Amino acid sequence: MAILKFSASAVAAQIAHARACKTFLPNWNGPVDRPALILIVGNGVHLRSNGIDGTTTRIVTTEQADPSFAFAQGMNPFRDADWMAQRRMAFRDLTGQFYTDILDDVQALIDRGQGAIRLATDGHSIRVFVRRASDYLIGGTYEVPSGLGGTFRVILKDACDTFAIVQNCGNCEDFDSMQPYRVPLDALMEIDDRRAA
Repeated sequence: MAILKFSASAVAAQIAHARACKTFLPNWNGPVDRPALILIVGNGVHLRSNGIDGTTTRIVTTEQADPSFAFAQGMNPFRDADWMAQRRMAFRDLTGQFYTDILDDVQALIDRGQGAIRLATDGHSIRVFVRRASDYLIGGTYEVPSGLGGTFRVILKDACDTFAIVQNCGNCEDFDSMQPYRVPLDALMEIDDRRAA
């Protein structure tokens, strides 16, 4: 899983642009009749409006960038020397444009005063990533998907913005004797959180 971080003000400008348009770029399924955000992975990684109004329809190139696009932190070819390595870590060799359905969720975060928008991607799906490492209690008890269709109860040992170190606790002896291990941060579930594992 990769976490992409964007300036909330730059994303807000893209949302405003999309909402001001009456015509939209089509997606793979055909015409689109509503505003959305498109994640572009290519010459950098950026979010852009799907709106067409004649002012921002060109592709970003190193010769001519549209400064209104919201580049992911560390993946701006005009500012970041290692942007390509960062892009490869997040997407491997995958490039292209990805229509997202995150506009309303991102707008809600912007309305709440978030200074940065974080998106989680595994290369196949893109979703808004709301929680931060500081939202979790070190030493607290959580559940994580087991990979076998169930969950393990774990104690949180450490966390950063993308992953957590956990130790099984309160399961059967064989599982509880495992060494601490890494899980994606967004895999941690409160004990009463009933998300599908």
